Amino acid sequence: MPDRRSLLAAASLLLAAGGRPAAAQARFNSLYMFIPAGPGGGWDGLGRAIEQVARQAGLVSTFQFENVGGAGGTVGLPRFVGQRRGRPDSLMVAGSIMVGATFTNRTPVGIKDLVPVARLTEEAGVVVVPAQSEIQDLKGLLEALKANPGGVAIAGGSAGGTDHITLGLILKALGRSAKEGSYVAFAGGGPAQAAILGAQVKAGISGLSEFAEQIKAGRMRALATTGAERTDPAIPTLKENGLDVVMTNWRGVFAAPGIRPDARQKLVDFITELHALPAWQEMLKTRDWADAFLTGDAFTAFLAEDQAKTEAVLKEVGLA
Repeated sequence: MPDRRSLLAAASLLLAAGGRPAAAQARFNSLYMFIPAGPGGGWDGLGRAIEQVARQAGLVSTFQFENVGGAGGTVGLPRFVGQRRGRPDSLMVAGSIMVGATFTNRTPVGIKDLVPVARLTEEAGVVVVPAQSEIQDLKGLLEALKANPGGVAIAGGSAGGTDHITLGLILKALGRSAKEGSYVAFAGGGPAQAAILGAQVKAGISGLSEFAEQIKAGRMRALATTGAERTDPAIPTLKENGLDVVMTNWRGVFAAPGIRPDARQKLVDFITELHALPAWQEMLKTRDWADAFLTGDAFTAFLAEDQAKTEAVLKEVGLA
């Protein structure tokens, strides 16, 4: 039987190897999380998921959240850039919607002014109608859009974002102009849901995770998803319905400008450790998020390519 000294030595080796209590592994005592959108949407959901997993794992002791919605994140973005400049304890959630919104709104401040930390998720969108709608399937919606695009109000995220671009591409595939669409932009997923469920619009487009609960509860009817392949086995894609349209929405986290390289690396290390946790992988499954983890130079290169492609698409569909 090992004596007390041997047990203490073994315990010391375990601690040195990484078997420390969760509290001792904390990378941040407090982390400020800025969400440039209203509560209830995809960006807010990602921020809250990071908080849940990071706190349970002991990586961060406390989180401070701030939500400032509007115009695809371009209302809150200047606030984050101006007020958190040089702060190494701050993260902002953003993604493809903000890339499009900066072009559409022609804002001087954009993702280019942030410090890339990590891309985390990628998600196909879904086209829905309220359960009581007379539109029973995608064919019915497409017929209505082709006949009178302006008479079919469709809710989604902010102007110029992924949802808006998706509608523009659908209209172009139908032989209509993207400018003919009647797109109703909302600052977050929550208000868009309310408009759809209240039949204030004919249909809606958003990330599948944002509408999943309403679809499962039977309050919304899913017509099609926007990925290259089925995300949900029960919901066909736009391509399966004869439309050559594929659009996904990526989300990630960014640091404030002006931080030191070592501070950026600390944030990258934190997100990398979070991503490796089984609890995060389980979170991805629960939320129906595709894992799109990317950091460092690869993420920076992806951003440059995405911004170039988004600008080209927006010009093509008449949104920029």
